[in-house]
Amino acid sequence: MRPLLDAGPELGGAEHRLIAEAVNAFCGLQLGSATRFLMQRRLRERLEALSLPDFAAYYRYLRYDRSGADEMERAVEILTTNETYFFREDYQLRAFVGEVLPSLANDRALREQRRLTIWSAGCSTGEEAYTLAMLIDDSGLFADWDVRIIGSDISRRVIERAREGIYGPSSFRAMPPQYLHYFEEASRGRQVNARVRAMCHFGHLNLLDVDRAAVVGRVHTVFCRNVLIYFDEESRRRVIESFYERLLPGGTLLLGHSESLLNLSTRFELLHLSTDMVYRRPSASLPRRRREER
Repeated sequence: MRPLLDAGPELGGAEHRLIAEAVNAFCGLQLGSATRFLMQRRLRERLEALSLPDFAAYYRYLRYDRSGADEMERAVEILTTNETYFFREDYQLRAFVGEVLPSLANDRALREQRRLTIWSAGCSTGEEAYTLAMLIDDSGLFADWDVRIIGSDISRRVIERAREGIYGPSSFRAMPPQYLHYFEEASRGRQVNARVRAMCHFGHLNLLDVDRAAVVGRVHTVFCRNVLIYFDEESRRRVIESFYERLLPGGTLLLGHSESLLNLSTRFELLHLSTDMVYRRPSASLPRRRREER
């Protein structure tokens, strides 16, 4: 039996390059030549939905149609990966609970304000933000504080799922059993309980939109794990600079295990914890030589 042909418009090298450049300019996502057939397969549905004959027409639509900006968001939704789960990279979470949180709880200025804000940048469907909320609640260090975990993502679809807070079995594959009491049974899985959901606030945000990132406000900690690996170098620099501006002096930045600020920024100091290394925006009182990444 002969295999079925891959029917539909083909994405040529020139069109792939043009669309990839447009996507990169929009959100920093880097789509190399190896992604051509993936883009072809995933974006064909958009050509059909828009009644466009080929990818050259689709590129013109993205660039020049008055609905092009909205279509770019749809394209990015289709092209991005949103794989995540609760308690991902637990070694880093242990450092967060054992060292970062006690340091924040013991800060004199923070104890007076009794307010803690953490940003989960590129939060996908929300598992990371809810994980942080559960860890903070379980620590007992911030019982009468105003705790806010802000989750942002470029995908409006995953933000809606995060707000709903209902998850299936794959999201729980690394979940320690002692945290299951933060969930209630739901028709489509388990739902984060109302108290933890109230700590988490989700919104749509393109990390390259530095001006709009100001809506996040000033934060004490930024989690941005396994997001920047998909960006080109210049986009990474812009995002890291935005994180620096959002972090309060002494605030920490936690990246994924394969990510670093090497060749991206010298404004942070490297902080060695027991099970991980994190980056910290220096306090104003630190001497200049401490402000360089070692």
